[in-house]
Amino acid sequence: MATWQDRLDRDEVLVIDGGTGTELERRGVPMGMAAWSGLAVHTHPAVVREVHEAYIDAGAEVIITNTFGTTRFLLETAGVGDEFEAINRGAVRLAMEARDASGRDVAIAGSISNLPPGMEAANYPPPDAELEGLRELAALLADSGVDLIALEMLQDTRHAARAMEAALATGLPVWLGVSCRHRPSGAGLVSFDIPNMDFAKPLDALIPMGPAVVNIMHSEIAAVPEAIAMVRERWSGALGVYPEIGDFEPPNWRKDQDVAPADFAAHARDWVGLGARLVGGCCGTTPEHIAALDAAFHAPSA
Repeated sequence: MATWQDRLDRDEVLVIDGGTGTELERRGVPMGMAAWSGLAVHTHPAVVREVHEAYIDAGAEVIITNTFGTTRFLLETAGVGDEFEAINRGAVRLAMEARDASGRDVAIAGSISNLPPGMEAANYPPPDAELEGLRELAALLADSGVDLIALEMLQDTRHAARAMEAALATGLPVWLGVSCRHRPSGAGLVSFDIPNMDFAKPLDALIPMGPAVVNIMHSEIAAVPEAIAMVRERWSGALGVYPEIGDFEPPNWRKDQDVAPADFAAHARDWVGLGARLVGGCCGTTPEHIAALDAAFHAPSA
């Protein structure tokens, strides 16, 4: 069977899944400030698997594990640090079970973010401890059998570089996921949660580290065309886009800027026209959005 990399080498469009945490919330799973959706593997494993299955049924060819908020230092803040290995191995197992039940050729990406405890930058552990925590998670995901590491929502230079270092140490392909929005003044792009961080800075710091794919993810849809242009100035390799829809009021998601699946697919056609070859959705997107992408880019099976 062709791997995801083979597909990209043939210049095909790959469909990634949609938002996992927000889909869990939509299905009644509570979110938390410490580890956001990470505890769902422990508290609602059947729903986590159902979400993966729903995205595969919708046409996703890559699913991302529910490990965005499961570094040891985040789980310790949530009071379940001793469950670190069980939660993360469980997250990969649930994704694998969903894939195996589908009988489809679906890649599994192990998600890693550099989310700070309590979603507050002041709570980051010391640099050495942060790097060790990221390395520990990356190594565990690799040992559990993921096909690649998907770094998500990287926005700065220091913390993000540690995440890249940790992921690359596994020897697996690493997807670099960067997040942006328009500057409050409207001129130019900044990192999604860091309004004084020009989007060019993390690109210049992280792309030379050697990712397999650069993804513009958890970003404003309106910012994507400019973001693609900025990435293309620095990167000629595989490019993906999976933006967010709505607004975050920690720890919950508010879909007050909803985008219909058909409109989302129309945007995706534009992104592919600009050079993207991986498309999907982040927070606020649903299996219906992914089904629209599948219909847009994949001919129905005979």
